[in-house]
Amino acid sequence: MLNLWRFISRFNAFFFLIIYLTISLILLVRNNDFQRASTFNTSNQIIGTVYQNVNTVNKYLNLSLVNDSLARENMMLRQNLKSSYLDDSLVTAIVTDTIHIVKYEYILAEVVNKTITARNNYITINRGAKQGIKKGMGVIGTNGVVGIVWNVSENFSSIQSILHEDTRITSSIEGTPYFGPLIWEGKNPSLVTLTDIPNQLNLKLNAKVVTSGLGVIFPKGILIGNVLKSGVKGGGSFLDISVKLSTNFYALQYVYVIKNNFQNEQQELEAANKESLNE
Repeated sequence: MLNLWRFISRFNAFFFLIIYLTISLILLVRNNDFQRASTFNTSNQIIGTVYQNVNTVNKYLNLSLVNDSLARENMMLRQNLKSSYLDDSLVTAIVTDTIHIVKYEYILAEVVNKTITARNNYITINRGAKQGIKKGMGVIGTNGVVGIVWNVSENFSSIQSILHEDTRITSSIEGTPYFGPLIWEGKNPSLVTLTDIPNQLNLKLNAKVVTSGLGVIFPKGILIGNVLKSGVKGGGSFLDISVKLSTNFYALQYVYVIKNNFQNEQQELEAANKESLNE
């Protein structure tokens, strides 16, 4: 305490100066309209700047929550048919072909690991058998096709990415009857090649490449990418079309796993047809 008094006594002139300046400023602001308005505007600007910076920090800290909300909202918007709804857990979206028949379910999942630049790329998601996911289901993102479920554990699944040399997704040029498999050549993670398209097709650049709807994995018309360029390989009858993928795999955070509720029925029927042909 004695040291505090000594310090105050030693610097009393400085403290008195601060006190007098503070009192002078208060009297100046109170008794002068111009200074009062200027001080008010300046303080508002400073406080506003501080609040803006705090709000920016809060937005950054809450970014994961915003992403979760947007992913769920995208899942809801994907239901563009009359009879569609979201279950209570906000995990599975149901899409119906008619009022009574449920055909596709979209299961929301978060990407927890992924490879992009390898020859054969895989993605790990935080949904598995416990959430109804099975091997062979199609997987899409907000902007387009991602791949096909490859392995499943209780709470996780691995996806064989479209960026995999063995992935073959039957695709077509939007608005045409032609279709063929997509092939990734292991180089650019933004480009794949659509093959087996007849060269008589009058193909336009930037034409949309979509899922054909053939098979049981993907519904018809899901975006894959846009035509970048095309050419006839080796003078043959078919085009090799370079497709720029609509999915940015570097930024991929959420996916939707597609469950076709009629997959088993269709596969059993087709298997029976094959058996009949072989008899």
